[in-house]
Amino acid sequence: MFAANFLWAISASIIVSLVSLIGIFSLLLNENLLNKILIPLIGFSAGGLIGGAFLHLLPESIEKCNESVNIFLFTIIGFILFFILEKYLYWRHCHKGEKCNVHMFTYLNLLGDGVHNFIDGLVMGASFVISIEIGLVTTLVIILHEIPQELGDFGVLVYGGFSKGKALFYNFLSALTAVIGTIVGYYISNSVGNVTVFLLPFAAGGFIYIAASDLIPELHRQKDLKKANLSMIFFVSGILLMYLVKLVHGG
Repeated sequence: MFAANFLWAISASIIVSLVSLIGIFSLLLNENLLNKILIPLIGFSAGGLIGGAFLHLLPESIEKCNESVNIFLFTIIGFILFFILEKYLYWRHCHKGEKCNVHMFTYLNLLGDGVHNFIDGLVMGASFVISIEIGLVTTLVIILHEIPQELGDFGVLVYGGFSKGKALFYNFLSALTAVIGTIVGYYISNSVGNVTVFLLPFAAGGFIYIAASDLIPELHRQKDLKKANLSMIFFVSGILLMYLVKLVHGG
């Protein structure tokens, strides 16, 4: 069982790392088409993050914790830490392609993404210790967020002076910290008693922060009624997907 869950965890973290190569597709699309695709993706991603946090991670944490652990306190701590990472590492999630002016320091952006991906890996490793089901749900939620983020980060690196090939390469290296984080998270969760009770609400707080402060504000910027309605539909669809996954697995 240990070996099977560990292999699932490593495989999932490698897949998440490969998502960083999504920037290849932006080479095939013009900027207008890319922006049209990104808005629904952002809405779907925001819904997936909210649904994953409230329908999977928090209920699982509450089920496994004892009365001495305040799950919601650790959720708030996760929310605050992600805010600090964004505030002091200039870690911003831009979804505007090559004309993004938010990331002014490409190497600092890579550092911030490396930290972010390592934390994602910690969460995935801890999730697969609990069960393959929770691990897969967590991985899906992370991938939903990674797609629009990695498209944006690729554009940031190109805008900051990297060649397209170099941008893909360094973005992939930064993403590989997820694999390291997964190994560390899996080891700690198996070695330290019930650490997943702390990591899961921590992750939920981070997911809620990303959705509420980074992604949903992007949806609010849509002034066109048709685009706004479309983004809302995809947002609700992301939540429904997480709910359907819960129903399928008897949650």
